[in-house]
Amino acid sequence: MGLDIPIQAHTASKSTVCLRRPLLSLRPPLLLSSRRRNIRLPPRSVSVGVGVSRFRLSSPSPLLLSIAFARLQNGAARCFLKDINVEFNHQDAEDELSKDGCPIACSCSVSILPTTAELADFQEVVEVSDEEEFLDSLLTTLPVQSEKEQDAMAATPAHPAGLYALYASFLAGNLVEQIWNFAWPAAVALLHPSLLPVAVLGFVAKLGIFAGGPLVGSLMDSFPRVLAFNLLSIVQTAAQLVSAGMIIYAFNRATPAASATSLLLQPWFIVLVIAGAIERLTGLASGVAFERDWVVLLAGRNRPIALARANAMLSRVDLLCEIAGASIFGILLSMFDPVRCLKLAAALMMCTLPVLILLVCLADKLSKGVLERPKHHSTSEKSYSTSELCQPRNLIQRGLDTIRCGWLQYKTQPVLPVSLAYVLLYFNAVLAPGGLMTSFLTHHGLSPSIIGAFSGMCAFMGVAATFMSASLVKKLGLLRAGAAGLVFQALLLGIAVALYWSGCISQQKSFIIFLFLIVLSRLGHMSYDIVGGQILQSAIPASQANLIGTTEVSMASLAELVMLGVAIIANDVSHFGFLALLSMAAVAGAAWIYCQWLSKPTKEQRHLFSFDPHFNSSLSSNQQSGIVAVISVPAATV
Repeated sequence: MGLDIPIQAHTASKSTVCLRRPLLSLRPPLLLSSRRRNIRLPPRSVSVGVGVSRFRLSSPSPLLLSIAFARLQNGAARCFLKDINVEFNHQDAEDELSKDGCPIACSCSVSILPTTAELADFQEVVEVSDEEEFLDSLLTTLPVQSEKEQDAMAATPAHPAGLYALYASFLAGNLVEQIWNFAWPAAVALLHPSLLPVAVLGFVAKLGIFAGGPLVGSLMDSFPRVLAFNLLSIVQTAAQLVSAGMIIYAFNRATPAASATSLLLQPWFIVLVIAGAIERLTGLASGVAFERDWVVLLAGRNRPIALARANAMLSRVDLLCEIAGASIFGILLSMFDPVRCLKLAAALMMCTLPVLILLVCLADKLSKGVLERPKHHSTSEKSYSTSELCQPRNLIQRGLDTIRCGWLQYKTQPVLPVSLAYVLLYFNAVLAPGGLMTSFLTHHGLSPSIIGAFSGMCAFMGVAATFMSASLVKKLGLLRAGAAGLVFQALLLGIAVALYWSGCISQQKSFIIFLFLIVLSRLGHMSYDIVGGQILQSAIPASQANLIGTTEVSMASLAELVMLGVAIIANDVSHFGFLALLSMAAVAGAAWIYCQWLSKPTKEQRHLFSFDPHFNSSLSSNQQSGIVAVISVPAATV
């Protein structure tokens, strides 16, 4: 049976009637949904008799009695029961209730009036009951993916067709950029035998990246992605054409400079420096947009294997374009004069620009417009109207505020140690293929063929790392794969530096081992370059991806500038061991910072990388049992 609950009804005459009826259930309603259902209550038979001695419900309903109980408890002057016919007799009620010692007032009257408002109350209660049953059945039949299905989902891109279009556009833009990166130093070097003009152009370009990177990244985050990228591509192509025109002018009409210093002061060279800095800055921003923002949207932020493969493909395309660009322009330079080669390069730039824009629009269309979604503006950044930005003073203030905001957001990002480890790797300017290493090998007496083979093997290791990174992420997890790449590189470079300082490098066999260790270390370097980029992609919000990405590249440019300054001070070949020790220490410091961050995970870190099963395995048994207990709670108890 149910629960007997006494109910008092206070009338206008202050007489009291005590009723005892069974209540089957008094379950409080749950607010689950605002949806309405057309539910009709069954009609009740009505018979009202004067002098009848019992209060009788033809079909007692617990829901109706619970509503009546609430109405009577509130002390209302009248009790309204919906669509119910009641037979009531004062004498029978008095005889029955006097047995329980309840005072009786024979003058009590109860009005029974149906109202529309209370019909809605009853319908809401019945609706809540139905929705509770629906929720219980939904939770009990919730499908759970198997481990194979989860792996398949993690390896499937969110927008595969758009991702292929992104690869094609990245190939088109990067090939032209790599051709130009090889063309302008080779052409400028033919103007004067000194290395100073090329060094000045490179220094100003890196300085421009360091100063203007956050500003360009903020502007990209403030505009729709496709529009911002197309504008940057147009500006970059225009800067390349201006640079090519200045170099062609220097070959045809400019008077030969007597010294390198006089060459730096010529007007065409000043224009070349400015155009070169703009070209490098816009090229950097376009690369950051592809590698830190777009690929995350198209591959899927929570699909680590698919994102790792997409990052590996972009790195593979970048390395292949670097090799192909140098080879193509080198072949052209051996067949034609520099002016004709520069004209061919300029024609290729103009032909590639519309193709690049069309491929970007195609990627946006195939991804169902996911790239067109505008981003939210940063709340920490002061807003300016268009008329205010037209004023030079406000434009400068906006630039300074944006740079300050970029550095602040970079400093407060949740994966700052990962980015710092990435920046520290750029201090390794000696134990890596580059100008300093080439100079050292030349002074050591190696033939150009061996030096070329060394550079080619380093590039091959970079390509191999692009194939290996996805497998590392799948086997070790995203975070542990980054640690493996850094530790591998630090160990090999440590052995190489120890071999150099031992004095055995004077022997040819030991020297070949020294070079082989450096070549193998590139495998770990490129692996972390891909995996570290994916970690940053997974942790940084899309509204800050370009700003933080360009700020990080600015930090890397600063690291290169510092290391080049140290190399200028210690410019003797005998100081190579000291420079190598500094490079190895920078890589070891990067590995230490990353491993310290990985060994002490925070709640925010666990939340950001909750999709990484290997990282979640580090949870304690109590945490895992708590999670299982929460998952296994029956739906009815929620």
